Amino acid sequence: MDSLTQIVLGGAVGEAVLGKKVGNKAILWGAIGGTIPDLDTIPGLFLDTVSRLEIHRGFSHSIVFAILIAPLLGFLIDKIYRKKKESTWWGWTQLMFWAIFTHPLLDIFTTWGTQLLWPLEWRIAIQSIFVIDPLYTLPFLICLIAVLFIKRKNPKRMKWNRLGLVISSFYLLITVGIKLYVDEVFENTLINEGYEYKRFDSRPTPLNAILWTSNIESEDRFLITYYSIFDAHQNLKFFEFAKNETLLNPYRNEPEIERLIQLTKGFFTIEKTANGIAMNDLRFGLTEGFNNGQGDFVFTYLISKENGKLHVEQKKQNFKGMESALADLWNRIKGKS
Repeated sequence: MDSLTQIVLGGAVGEAVLGKKVGNKAILWGAIGGTIPDLDTIPGLFLDTVSRLEIHRGFSHSIVFAILIAPLLGFLIDKIYRKKKESTWWGWTQLMFWAIFTHPLLDIFTTWGTQLLWPLEWRIAIQSIFVIDPLYTLPFLICLIAVLFIKRKNPKRMKWNRLGLVISSFYLLITVGIKLYVDEVFENTLINEGYEYKRFDSRPTPLNAILWTSNIESEDRFLITYYSIFDAHQNLKFFEFAKNETLLNPYRNEPEIERLIQLTKGFFTIEKTANGIAMNDLRFGLTEGFNNGQGDFVFTYLISKENGKLHVEQKKQNFKGMESALADLWNRIKGKS
């Protein structure tokens, strides 16, 4: 999830663990703990494209990481406040563990997924919530802000914090329920329309859990479709994208390419470019095209060879015209195509 959401979650967890004893300091250190797993983006700045993708949401988003770093951070925080004797090393350790560990727990509901069980390479991705979802974050944020202005021994403080945690957790469960329903719609439509397919996945579109999209894999192509729970009917429109996997053959002996294929979980298409090929990662969809299936993919990797050396670079998106795309998204959410 986005940084603000993780800060709010970490702050609320910190308050739940140690708020009665240390007051707003629990929220502060919980918020800090909630951002620590995403510091894996810093070493990624010095790595190649594929390694940067692999390291993100890897070790730092695992149970092992939380177990190892929480005692160290607990010790350092305890040294800072040792004279006040408000808590103990163990209390601060518990706060940091839960603030750090709940970060990847939330992230497993997104599309990218997390390597929660590192060193296993399996990335858990439920794909029920977009990385930025105001309906998840804003009520949670309001409750946490209310907590900041209530004295630590006032029972209302605990009630407000619990309310934020309950609302956010309930919303997550709702998104999972919506996903199960939408998957049934996609599957029934594919069967009724007579499509032959290998597999399909689903995920919500940006900023909401109402409009969903699906990637459907067949032998030589992918189909992409959209469905809003406000749609008046379940007659889905499918947009076709050829796999063009043969274009990848000259690069298949390169370890980086095999790692990239593994990261995309096989949901990719290939296009020819002037200098090589482009690999489109279908898991994150198009920047627009909710009605016509046109537009750039959010994540595209440019692959080329120069003097026998492989080059893999993530294509930069300028996201021009996003105002109209957001308007189209809003209309499509409401069931208008």
